[in-house]
Amino acid sequence: MSLTAVDERVITRAIIDQAAMDWVDIADVDVVVVGAGPSGLTAARYLSKSGLKTVLFEKMLSFGGGIGGGGMLFHKVVVESPADEILREVGCKVEKVSENVFVADSAEMIAKLASAAIDSGVKIILGVTVEDVIYREVPLRITGVVIQWTAVSLSNLHVDPLAVRAKAVIDCTGHNAEVVSIAAKKIPQLDISVKGEGAMFAAKGEQLVVEMSGKVCDGLYVAGMAAAALHGCPRMGPIFGGMLLSGKKVAEQVLRDIKGE
Repeated sequence: MSLTAVDERVITRAIIDQAAMDWVDIADVDVVVVGAGPSGLTAARYLSKSGLKTVLFEKMLSFGGGIGGGGMLFHKVVVESPADEILREVGCKVEKVSENVFVADSAEMIAKLASAAIDSGVKIILGVTVEDVIYREVPLRITGVVIQWTAVSLSNLHVDPLAVRAKAVIDCTGHNAEVVSIAAKKIPQLDISVKGEGAMFAAKGEQLVVEMSGKVCDGLYVAGMAAAALHGCPRMGPIFGGMLLSGKKVAEQVLRDIKGE
């Protein structure tokens, strides 16, 4: 079998043309989700399925957040009922190990959540860091994010960023609650305090991460471990049911706020 000969110029033009069209399209969206871990992928999928134009920015060059590490690098994670239904929806196999407790393969869980999000219409952009937020004063609300290539941030070069407008921004950045922390630091009138996550208490942490996911202020929402960090909830380790339900819950609230659903 002989491959088609492709000139280098064709490759370059194809990449830049197609990427530029995507970037023009996502300069103004309904929802920006930050962080492609379990809560971010879940939230983005539900939002896009419901008709909201959704872009998901991930600072790494891969999806999954903490899923990939499994439990201390063992390639399995635990989910509990009813969160297992979210994995079944995206075609991820789960194995029952006890009453209402299931185990999933970490690589399959990442792949199926990401694939389902993309199939629902989510635009996922990897290698992008959110370094600031956009806000307006009257009324006070978050109206988008300021983004930079992660590689530029790591190189410590001064390169001016770009901005993406959105009706809602969801912080799913995990343990550091990066977007909420930026808003707390730079917009003191929001009166946000990021407490940092507490020590491990798996059952309590799972319940609280779902309860505490939601609206932080107008235009800004939080889910997953970012919600735990914001509110000082216990950590829970390699059990991900709370992360999945957290993503679903925050998506439902954003939908209500934007569409009245």
